[in-house]
Amino acid sequence: MESTRLNKIERLIQKDLSELFRRQTAMMRGTLVSVSQVRVSPDLSVAKVYLSIFPSIKSDEIMQSVEKSKKTLRYDLGQIVKSQLRRIPELIFHLDDSLDYVDNIDKLLKNGTS
Repeated sequence: MESTRLNKIERLIQKDLSELFRRQTAMMRGTLVSVSQVRVSPDLSVAKVYLSIFPSIKSDEIMQSVEKSKKTLRYDLGQIVKSQLRRIPELIFHLDDSLDYVDNIDKLLKNGTS
């Protein structure tokens, strides 16, 4: 039962943060930030948010910007989900580099077969 509730909260936070990032990056042409995964602690105090950034060259710059605006993002998220969540978890952002990893493996496989 508890895991079902956590999954719903994780999906809610992922959906709403994705929308916030979509609005913010709409002004930055050629840059895409998506929320690939959210993991919430059982006591709902911490949410680990995994961001996928395209192009990956800009990932360090965007992650620094996200860290600077972490409190604003948490406040904006709270305004969106205030009727569904009593307490907004602290947001901890991580870079999700799984797409780069997959791309690297594809390159290695192509080079190995040629």
